[in-house]
Amino acid sequence: MLDLTGKNALVTGIANNRSIAWGIAQQLHKAGANIGVTYLPDDKGKLEKKVAELVEPLSPSLFAPCNVQDDSQVEALFNTVKEQWGKLDILIHCLAFANKDDLSGGFVETSRDGFQLALDISAYSLIKLCAGAKPLMTDGGSVVTLTYLGGVKVIPNYNVMGIAKAALEMNVRYLASDLGPSNIRVNAISAGPIRTLASSAVGGILDMIHHVEKVAPLRRTVTQLEVGNTAAFLCSDLASGITGQVVYVDAGYEIMGMS
Repeated sequence: MLDLTGKNALVTGIANNRSIAWGIAQQLHKAGANIGVTYLPDDKGKLEKKVAELVEPLSPSLFAPCNVQDDSQVEALFNTVKEQWGKLDILIHCLAFANKDDLSGGFVETSRDGFQLALDISAYSLIKLCAGAKPLMTDGGSVVTLTYLGGVKVIPNYNVMGIAKAALEMNVRYLASDLGPSNIRVNAISAGPIRTLASSAVGGILDMIHHVEKVAPLRRTVTQLEVGNTAAFLCSDLASGITGQVVYVDAGYEIMGMS
């Protein structure tokens, strides 16, 4: 039985009720995990309020700001985890961003600043968060991040985000090797296209979703909760022998050749 009772799970990347991170947080909570949530701070505090109201039913015991581009905020986050929880068992990384201008048109037009921004937030942040989590995962732990097919195959308009996801997937493998001796597992879920705040920035996202619904073996795309179920599994003892892997939760779309 999938049981996360007594596990402390830190979830990043919840923006609204369409976020895949929200689906994951719900399923971790359902399995009995103690939930902590981070939010991206802004000057007016609007996102903090929005996320706080959304996650209230999960009764998170930790709610903290974290902009992963600010090393001091990352350090403060894990200091808070240490003070309030003492240890960490689960880290969910659902962070990705690229300038909208770099998610349409020709890939060759990608700006230097845009490239660096996408790689920093979408890929390097996993390394930074794992570095902060490692000392707190004293009983071992599980790290799960989100990737997408565009990291291994060309997807129209995904552009620089595809490069960031490719880097993220290699991060998963290197981190799994690096952290394995500490009994910390690192895996990725490659979810099918889901309409979220982040994906809405990708040109033609609705066309992508409709295409998957037509050609995927299950003739549909997937839901946030289905991704959440897989994340909960990967974070549980049922997946104790799995690390360094990319698990596709995409209604089977990835297997199709002439799609």
